Amino acid sequence: MPSYRLHYFPESGNSYKLALMLTLCGETFEPVWTDFAGGVTRTAEWRQRVNEMGEIPVLEIDRVKMTQTAPILLKLSEQYDRFGGATADEKFELLRWLFWDNHKLTGYMATYRFMRTFTPNGDPQVLRHFRRRLDDFLGILEQHLARNVFAIGEKPTVADISMMAYLHYPSDEHGYDFGESHPAIHAWLGRMAALPGWRSAYDLLPGQRLTHYTK
Repeated sequence: MPSYRLHYFPESGNSYKLALMLTLCGETFEPVWTDFAGGVTRTAEWRQRVNEMGEIPVLEIDRVKMTQTAPILLKLSEQYDRFGGATADEKFELLRWLFWDNHKLTGYMATYRFMRTFTPNGDPQVLRHFRRRLDDFLGILEQHLARNVFAIGEKPTVADISMMAYLHYPSDEHGYDFGESHPAIHAWLGRMAALPGWRSAYDLLPGQRLTHYTK
């Protein structure tokens, strides 16, 4: 069986996507906490040694370093024959929602949450812009999940694992009470949390935590 080492920091939803995928597939990984707040990923040495793109997460599979969460999720899905699409149409829908998440939902939520909670002086104008964009994207997802149990139908896929990652963090970090504002998303997050083996990011990913600046 492959051996896994995951370079991460606990607040990284993208790191959590890979940790959760491995866990749901019955696998374990060696955790490699990374000092993101200390700027290690921006150093030339780290980029030469770990990831030339300067990003977390990095998943080592048998010591081969792999980056970019979406293609790694797809690789693991194929490897374990889990959380994928069964038909050509389902595979297309899976990719459609996975790419939408990376470009829209995760892309904005990760930046908004980081600026809102983990930086001492987030620009209010930028935060308002991100919030408006997120309200739109969450509205799209809310309407979709009001009609569908999971992203592409009756069974969870890597698209669900990708979309739920940043949304499952505590509400004081992202500023949304989904039970009040987006009941379909709230119910879907509950369905994901009910999957056998599911664990939250802060349960799966140990290590020093980032400073909270929101009051």
